[in-house]
Amino acid sequence: MIRIENLSKSFTLHNQGGAVIPVMAGASLTVAPGECVGLTGQSGAGKSTLMRMVYGNYLAAEGRLTVGGLDVATATPREIIRLRRETLGYVSQFLRVVPRVPTLDVVADPLLSLGTPPDQARARAASLLTRLNIPERLWTLSPTTFSGGEQQRVNIARGFAHAYPVLLLDEPTASLDAANREVVLSLIEEAKTRGAAILGIFHDEAARTRVCDRLVDVTGFTPRLIPGAAA
Repeated sequence: MIRIENLSKSFTLHNQGGAVIPVMAGASLTVAPGECVGLTGQSGAGKSTLMRMVYGNYLAAEGRLTVGGLDVATATPREIIRLRRETLGYVSQFLRVVPRVPTLDVVADPLLSLGTPPDQARARAASLLTRLNIPERLWTLSPTTFSGGEQQRVNIARGFAHAYPVLLLDEPTASLDAANREVVLSLIEEAKTRGAAILGIFHDEAARTRVCDRLVDVTGFTPRLIPGAAA
């Protein structure tokens, strides 16, 4: 479901005379249906950059990047929007939602955008919120008022509301207590069982060992810079 071939990325520093900084070169990997691949490497090695390229937030300089048959590197904005709505889910570390929207609707939104009847979408949302131990008294409130841990669990519920064929997970168990960590790991295992292809960043070594089928060290995709050489 995810195929990355010879992918490269650089950033241009417009406020520093247009200096070009290469951050990734020759990245290649695949993630098959029902497989979870974990990205490893030191901070700054490019794990988050690669995830953002898969999601279409960063444009690749070279190479091919296909998700569900769509080449994200050359796709139009309309195609990216459709991919995110139907095929590609992303659970980031931070919850970004419109203020004053009730938590139940925040979680149900991915299903509502696909045309799922509202009662069915909200029932699925309620089931996930219950499972992730978000009290029902909070469902009518905006999650922007919640604690960091509660916001993370709402974000996870939203990411798993629709049965996305492909999932990107950025530290899904960070800062969770043991009970909620177990729920999240179970959700990941269930997604694998139904055939989802999962690419993730897991600093939690025990979680990584449990759910990841393979690990890919992105350090191998980091360009080697010669000291004193121009970028």
